[in-house]
Amino acid sequence: MSGHSKWSTIKRQKGVKDAARGAIFTKLGNAIAIAARSGVDPETNFTLRLAIDKAKSFNMPMANIQRSIDRIKDKSLNDLQELLYEGYGPGGVAILVSVATDNINRTYPEVKLAFSKHGGSIAEKGSVAFLFDQKGMIRLKGHSDEIELMAIDAGAEDVIIEDEDTIIYTPFHDLARVRDYLQDHNADILEAELSYIPNSVISVEDKDTALKIVRLMNALDDIDDVTDTYTNFEINPDLLESN
Repeated sequence: MSGHSKWSTIKRQKGVKDAARGAIFTKLGNAIAIAARSGVDPETNFTLRLAIDKAKSFNMPMANIQRSIDRIKDKSLNDLQELLYEGYGPGGVAILVSVATDNINRTYPEVKLAFSKHGGSIAEKGSVAFLFDQKGMIRLKGHSDEIELMAIDAGAEDVIIEDEDTIIYTPFHDLARVRDYLQDHNADILEAELSYIPNSVISVEDKDTALKIVRLMNALDDIDDVTDTYTNFEINPDLLESN
């Protein structure tokens, strides 16, 4: 919706700030290490290639990236698990929280506390995830008719304008092909990843509710073991301008 921002945009802006102080590198490193378990060559392991590209987009040094890949030799990496927690936030917005943890007894209470402290609640497995579909998501810098036509030619399932960027959604299994097509045609790709996309969106117009939701999302994102968050709200940016 024109004039509204989805969490993906707000989160990316926060990620840029976090990268400037190095706070996001642990999360990026964990994602690379987990992906490397399926193969250390990014040419044959697309998930690893995506993780590396995302790390580069946040200016993570190559030395850090290589160290993350080399963790495959560390047996303790086998203890690292990927989990998806589900919950609801203020205003009934749906939230998915992706984590990479070697200690569920540490991570789950931290996630649960973030929900309860900021007006949300953690939910039973399967009670929220059905509201989302897993798709490929590609963010391109800028928007124009030319970019939209390129996306359609690449095989995009949907193309939307989000603030100053173009967001392309692809079927889960087509992300690699569409991304490579866009890259070959010199598109300015800001990020490409597998993402959970909501089936419908809740538009938040109340300022107090909007601020509570963003505080909750930021609290979740600030947990070291949280690798990503997904939700189904969009907010009028004017509600957040003075905060």
